Amino acid sequence: MSLFWLKKFVSFWMMPLPFCLTLLVIGTCYLFSPRLSRLGRKLVAMAVLLLLLFSNKFISGSLVQPLERLYPPMPELAMGGPLPPGLAACRYIAVLGGGHGNVPGFSATNKLSGSARARLVEGVRLARFLPQARLIVSGPGSPGNPSHGAVLAQAAVSLGIDRNRIIIVDTAHDTEDESQAVKAIVGAAPTALVTSAWHMRRAAGLFRHAGVAVLPCPADYLSQPFGHFGRGDLGWDTESLNRSTSAVSENIGYLWVWLRRKV
Repeated sequence: MSLFWLKKFVSFWMMPLPFCLTLLVIGTCYLFSPRLSRLGRKLVAMAVLLLLLFSNKFISGSLVQPLERLYPPMPELAMGGPLPPGLAACRYIAVLGGGHGNVPGFSATNKLSGSARARLVEGVRLARFLPQARLIVSGPGSPGNPSHGAVLAQAAVSLGIDRNRIIIVDTAHDTEDESQAVKAIVGAAPTALVTSAWHMRRAAGLFRHAGVAVLPCPADYLSQPFGHFGRGDLGWDTESLNRSTSAVSENIGYLWVWLRRKV
């Protein structure tokens, strides 16, 4: 098993839902053993408690917001108006992949996952204000299907971007690979980096370690800053579980590259 798939396998079982379900199954099995029933009750209780915490709106927001607030979003821009100096200097816009489905009859934009679509929309928005910049889209594919980069490129064209401005990277399997591939394209040129806000810390760190002069341009926010606290903030839903999963995944991913001194 390659290091990439080993990392995927281990990290999957550390995600909130698989981890809690594993505790729940093991605990339930232990309940039928006189010798282990007490441990089984503790494991079941722990699984339920963790699932409640990860699915809570306030808890999930508290987990993901520290990641999403590290870099400010690119502000609203006016056509013909002044651009932030850092953005005006960018010669490339790199949009990192976020997944898609291969559904016959669907448009490219509808094939994209919500995360990929949000990232691409931000990349296209910036490209409209940087007419000289090239748009880099990234993502591999499965045998017999278009790569994720190709689907992103097709979606970008449908949103008005000239195909000649687009560079496809379809050999990178993760963010670290993407940083190396983009470095080979952009060299020392300033590059706007577009990815999900919760993923930006690791992405920006890996790109800078690869030698890319990046301007973080976060998109795909999962949470909003806490305002007036209300009873609804103490509720539970599947979106909160998704936010917690993204936060846990990102922190594990960051720890992995930090231990390897890649950020």
